[in-house]
Amino acid sequence: MESVFSGQKISLYLGDSIVLDNLNFEILAGEKVGLIGSSGAGKSSFLSLLNGQWQSTDGNLNIWGDSFAKLQGKRRRRVQRKIGTIYQQLNLVESLAVVHNVNAGNLGRWSFLKAAVSLFFPLEQQRVHWALEQVGIPEKMFAKTSELSGGQKQRVALARVLIQDPEIILADEPISSLDPQLSRDMMDLLVDLCDRHGKTLVVSLHSLDFAKSHCDRLIGLKQGKILFDLPADAVTDAQLDHLYSDSPLY
Repeated sequence: MESVFSGQKISLYLGDSIVLDNLNFEILAGEKVGLIGSSGAGKSSFLSLLNGQWQSTDGNLNIWGDSFAKLQGKRRRRVQRKIGTIYQQLNLVESLAVVHNVNAGNLGRWSFLKAAVSLFFPLEQQRVHWALEQVGIPEKMFAKTSELSGGQKQRVALARVLIQDPEIILADEPISSLDPQLSRDMMDLLVDLCDRHGKTLVVSLHSLDFAKSHCDRLIGLKQGKILFDLPADAVTDAQLDHLYSDSPLY
């Protein structure tokens, strides 16, 4: 399979703090990779490097074989449009209708004028309806986003990514605010969509059960370092105990 991301000796410093320390990894096209570890282990920072929001202090991150740091201008924007991110905070505009929040996935390729017109006369409604059908809430297309339940808002955020049509989906704790049944529904939906549309998934999760059941591989992060990078079914209880314990890394 084609390599999507590869990192060599990646480190990230924020001020005097080492957030990520000497990471080496590779993520292949079509894989579903789970990032696990305690709060503060570096999972969100890892995702922020992968989508280009942050740049590593040391080391080199490659995306599709090219150095991410050396991509500039239109070429960098073109690559970043192929990466869709579902943020833990969702980043929805609550005062707008669902159709506008979903259409935000088009902003990377729409002109400013087209985006402004769409706020008054929603464009590409057929495509928005398709995306909302994929996540099971087409009837909410013109509902006010603030009136939706937490689970429905999660689905709007996923529909926005589908409209963007990226090759890679990064999801930062996409089920953190959901009850167990909605969490399972959301993870089933996310994995099914990635499988059906051939997308690569990198997802950070607090739930070990969902990480093991829905991901091909697990990367265990502790104190900004990779403790293990293994197939999900190869991770042992002893490794998980060490990952979440207060004991030193080594």
